[in-house]
Amino acid sequence: MAAPMSLGLVSILFLQISSSYEQVPALVEGSSDEAAPQDSHIRENGFGRERRRVSYDHGSLFTADEMRLPLQPHDWRPQLSRRKLLQYGGIMPYSPLNVVYNGKTCILFRARKLAIRYRNHTLVDLTQRVFGPDAIVDTRGSFCSKDKAILNIRFGDVEEIRGLAIRLQMSNTFYESAGQNWFTLDSVHIHYNWTHEATFNATDVYAPSTNSYHCQHVSSLQKYDTLLVPSSVTDNAAHWHITFTDFQIQAFNVHSNKFSSATDCATFFTPAILMGLITSLILLLVLAYALHMVVHLKHIDRYEEHKTTVYFPRSTEAENTDKNNL
Repeated sequence: MAAPMSLGLVSILFLQISSSYEQVPALVEGSSDEAAPQDSHIRENGFGRERRRVSYDHGSLFTADEMRLPLQPHDWRPQLSRRKLLQYGGIMPYSPLNVVYNGKTCILFRARKLAIRYRNHTLVDLTQRVFGPDAIVDTRGSFCSKDKAILNIRFGDVEEIRGLAIRLQMSNTFYESAGQNWFTLDSVHIHYNWTHEATFNATDVYAPSTNSYHCQHVSSLQKYDTLLVPSSVTDNAAHWHITFTDFQIQAFNVHSNKFSSATDCATFFTPAILMGLITSLILLLVLAYALHMVVHLKHIDRYEEHKTTVYFPRSTEAENTDKNNL
């Protein structure tokens, strides 16, 4: 009895499934009778984000965002993809500063941020004054030659500082041992209050003259490795802090107003790498000691192989007893 009932249920299910499959082509044909939607793409806000616009025969236009609007909160806004944010973050926000001398670009300079501070005053951000889209930079006093280059940036009055100017002096020298020319940032000068000057030595900032120089931080602060060092203990530079973030400069062999390949300041022996090397050395010493102990560890069977028979001296009473037994 159960077998015929199960066969009947299976046949009913099979008929329902077959009827549903027969309805699918009808639905497809009915949808094809309508006007095919037209797709167009709209670029918004310069980021290349696309919105799809769909139009139908009755003339109404709907966007994907508008169709989704009733399902979203009132203040909802579409977000950029994470990939595009990462790509945008890797692009420098400012174009380089070009210094033209005798009708030719001879110095290229760029930084993501330029900040200074005098004594206990507030930090002054000069980035927009140099690299901003509407910045009018005064580079009078800049100079270029085959062996020397000077980048002079005049800011005028900035907050409580009068007549502020920053000057970078560079030199190009041929080294026989290297067989090529290298340029060096010799010093950084801060002129303020018209007659005062602070001088920092920067002899650790150097690169081949055919390349540009790049460093994440060129600063007088200790936490940034102090590439800018006051020229003397009594110099006014001891009262100043200056930091270039994402610093890049090229003062010789500039072609097509573009930076050449950059020589980075990052060294191999950074603190993180040194700590890793020390930790690895300690682990290697512990491993070597453990192997040494294992090699010199003797198995107990070796002692049993070299054992000799043990002789126990017999007493005279035992000997007499043996004789009597005989």
